[in-house]
Amino acid sequence: MGTTDRRSPGREALSPATDYAIFLNGGYGVGKSSTLEHAGDLLANAGRPFSLMDVDWFHRSWPPADQDNALIEAHNIAAVWKSYRSAGPRQLVMCGVISDADARERYAAALEQPVRMVRLIADAEITRERLRGRYSASQKSALEWHLERCDEIAARLEAADLDELVIDTSWLGPQEVAERTLRHFGLSG
Repeated sequence: MGTTDRRSPGREALSPATDYAIFLNGGYGVGKSSTLEHAGDLLANAGRPFSLMDVDWFHRSWPPADQDNALIEAHNIAAVWKSYRSAGPRQLVMCGVISDADARERYAAALEQPVRMVRLIADAEITRERLRGRYSASQKSALEWHLERCDEIAARLEAADLDELVIDTSWLGPQEVAERTLRHFGLSG
């Protein structure tokens, strides 16, 4: 299974420390959070300053302040990114789900920099197996909610076609996915 580089030919690489955020995009169970952690480890081992954000934690509030807490999420991300940047230049790596251009622009505005996206995909049955392993018996309703929506979100992300790189994680570990991602951006050997 492979990697597809969909960056436009001749596109100039931006400075790896401050000019853009890397966004690990994908449906449920494809390995975004695990890959995010490994990307941080690899950047640390290379001596590159970085910050990590799993966007799920920026909108987990009920009842929603707006549709899907999207505006609250953007406000929270902007505040945390401002705090991280106060410590000096760093590469931001994020993970979550961006399924339309408006959402990508909302993230870019919150971060005051472009968002370059890598979509992680996986075989549907592997995704379901991963989701089943994630939830305990007491989280049955959360598991069912994710299982009911995983095919739809994967199809929506594919149709949106917003990502410059697509990596099939079906048979790859999160460290290899992180290595491929960072190599794409010129951040590893």
